[in-house]
Amino acid sequence: MTLWATTLRRTELASADIPEDMRRWRVLGLLCLAVVLSLTTWFSATAITAELKAAWRLSGPIDIWLTNGVQIGFVAGALAAGLVNLPDIVRLNRLMAISALVAAMANAVLLLQPAPGGVVAARIVTGIALAGVYPPALKLVSTWFVRGRGLALGALIGALTLGSSLPHLFRALAGSLDWQLVVLGATVAALIGSMLFWFAGEGPYPFGKAVFEPRRIGAIFRDRALMLANIGYLGHMWELYAMWAWLIAYVRAALEAQQRPSPALASLLTFFAIAAGAGGCLVGGALSDRIGRSLTTAGMMMVSGLCALTIGFVFDGPLWLLGLVIVVWGISVIGDSAQFSAAVTELADRRFVGTALSVQLGLGFGLTMLAIWLLPHAADLLGWRWAFLMLAPGPLIGAISMLSLRRLADAAKTAGGKR
Repeated sequence: MTLWATTLRRTELASADIPEDMRRWRVLGLLCLAVVLSLTTWFSATAITAELKAAWRLSGPIDIWLTNGVQIGFVAGALAAGLVNLPDIVRLNRLMAISALVAAMANAVLLLQPAPGGVVAARIVTGIALAGVYPPALKLVSTWFVRGRGLALGALIGALTLGSSLPHLFRALAGSLDWQLVVLGATVAALIGSMLFWFAGEGPYPFGKAVFEPRRIGAIFRDRALMLANIGYLGHMWELYAMWAWLIAYVRAALEAQQRPSPALASLLTFFAIAAGAGGCLVGGALSDRIGRSLTTAGMMMVSGLCALTIGFVFDGPLWLLGLVIVVWGISVIGDSAQFSAAVTELADRRFVGTALSVQLGLGFGLTMLAIWLLPHAADLLGWRWAFLMLAPGPLIGAISMLSLRRLADAAKTAGGKR
């Protein structure tokens, strides 16, 4: 037996002696840490877009594809995994460990300074790999939590949020040093996350096979409650990733308008805004378990939509007010995210929960590609000051949809009847 296998076996034996309630929180903490470290690869190139364009003399829409490549890969990877039922073939912790390792390797390709086609290909592979980290992590943590699942899923999405923000912190700390330090930091973090996933075992409440069945898709679109939950999710996703992807460009432009240009400060402010969403996820999870999924998601989207509408008014400062608005936006834009998936698992016929989640995921991340692509074009027309106005309709429509869902009798199936 290898040293690694012996260590794993000793860990499993030690865990067996720990009370179940304590074990589930321990596993949640381990998963959250591993997800934080692994998800640093998602925006590792986005955080240094300006530096990459200057260093590699890139032109055209390459900055869009540095982010959209990951989105495309993620959708393709998630749907492919669903088609072959990969999470039921490979143990979840092993799937996540291997996927995080692949994400780290694909991210490291940026250090080789490949041609533009190679850069985009590396980002697509990163997205495919992360599809083997994020959805399986949600499933694994759910095997430990029946009571308090909303809070547990919120904590995991908070970990995703914090991990997504870390490249901006790496960029701020690197200061005038080489952009390669940001890529290296994200790569090393993902490697550590890969190792941690090996120690995350499944809990005492396993799911049945959540198979993707295309013939069931029609039933999803005919189910009014499911459709309203999915429309809410689409409104949420229209705003989320476009805001995350382009906030750094907005903040850089705002600082220049305030005559205090500083790439490091822009990265630091962006990090704080996105990272604050981790706290929002915990609040959203706790609220959804207490007052209901529909009310929590609608409330969060109302706040985030208001931020999208008003952020242009603080473009010229003062700096503290700009910081306050983007932090509030960062909290509200992600705080409800986990609850849409939780609602679908509660509303859908248990025979096709897997299909319902795959449809939701595919539609949502597919929409993010369009929003990410459109936003810089809106900036060309309106300037960065008012570009985020195009995101406001998403959370508005989403909030209306979730409030409509709350009025249906089926809403009582969610959050233990709290709607």
